[in-house]
Amino acid sequence: MEILISGASIAGPVLAYWLKRHGFRPTVVERAPTLRKTGGHAVDLFRPAMDIVERMGVLARVEAKKTGTERMTLLREGVQRQVDVDVGRLMHAVSDRHVEIMRDDLSEIFHDATRDDVEYVFGDSIASLAEDEAGVDVTFERGAPRRFDLVIGADGLHSNVRRLVFGEERQFARFIGAYLAVISIPNYLQLHDHAVVLGGVGRMAAIYGSHTIDDARAVFLFRSPRELDVHHRDVARQKQLLREAFAGAGWEVPRLMAELDRTPAFYFDSITQLRMDSWSRGRVTLTGDAGYSPGPAVGGSTSLAVVGAYVLAGELAAAGGDHARAFQACERKLADYVRRSRVFALNAARRLVPGSQFELWALAQIGRLVSVAPRGVSRALAKLSSHGVRLHDSIALNEYARAPTAVRQPAVLAGGP
Repeated sequence: MEILISGASIAGPVLAYWLKRHGFRPTVVERAPTLRKTGGHAVDLFRPAMDIVERMGVLARVEAKKTGTERMTLLREGVQRQVDVDVGRLMHAVSDRHVEIMRDDLSEIFHDATRDDVEYVFGDSIASLAEDEAGVDVTFERGAPRRFDLVIGADGLHSNVRRLVFGEERQFARFIGAYLAVISIPNYLQLHDHAVVLGGVGRMAAIYGSHTIDDARAVFLFRSPRELDVHHRDVARQKQLLREAFAGAGWEVPRLMAELDRTPAFYFDSITQLRMDSWSRGRVTLTGDAGYSPGPAVGGSTSLAVVGAYVLAGELAAAGGDHARAFQACERKLADYVRRSRVFALNAARRLVPGSQFELWALAQIGRLVSVAPRGVSRALAKLSSHGVRLHDSIALNEYARAPTAVRQPAVLAGGP
């Protein structure tokens, strides 16, 4: 079967890897002209995703690229006393197996694991999709039309495939009360294994570095009672809103605001969940943030994307290429994980960006307690509920065996190599 995947960031290459392993023939199309290396930010892989990474044979590369953040200093607006947090202890309470890695590094590792066996088309995007009983005719913005058996959108929160097949994003997007921004800055504080966070009521700013990058990242989170009037591509307006949200903040924030004018990489978006009754229609389905984003930075979306791509490929193999059966099975298997990730993200957004002085104080006390309590105690407390901080480790992965005799023959291309 010929399967087109839109998006070459995280879910797309993982899906391509496992589809190829199961005997399918994936093609990945990516709008960007090359693999994205635009600064990126740190993302988390928890135990199930780490298990998949190991099965892909890239565990050593992922571990070599981990950020190495071991400690965090929490400063509070209007409070002199700082709180030092042991990040290792904190993450041990969350997951038995965890790596924090820069998103661009992870994307590159997954691409490298597939580039010799999978066709990648950079600098192009899907323009239209026309489905019939036997396949999907695809036109592209630049390349020649082609025909595929299936099309899968792995193209992120603002998915082009979702828009073409299911309709405008506003039908499915649910704003959960906060915004996220990330910029690349010079590592003038010489941070490598250390992150520094300034917390205030309704806003948080942080700076961190990594041994894998020469510069540093500044991260901003701020609450908003309503969704702001800004397009996700309007960078000038986004920077204006960020400056307004952090007006009057001390510490390094004034310098960080000055860096907005010269940063080589800037990311800004609402923390939004995707809520769809089904993320499949006919021969088209969605995976990762395109179909079920729980919210960037707060819901473990990277781990969810890796697991979702693995399950989708496995269910297609288990169904012998029967896409209707496979898509339904995939949605059933992921439904509870997706639902709990959404709930987790809602709670995390509230806690990471405190809404009152008391909540800010409580956040500091939690950080202090985790850092001084024995690891066994903090881990035992966290394990009391798989719906809480150990959500991701509670997901069990199936072993999917390749069934090549059940896979249908490739579709005939309608032009183009």
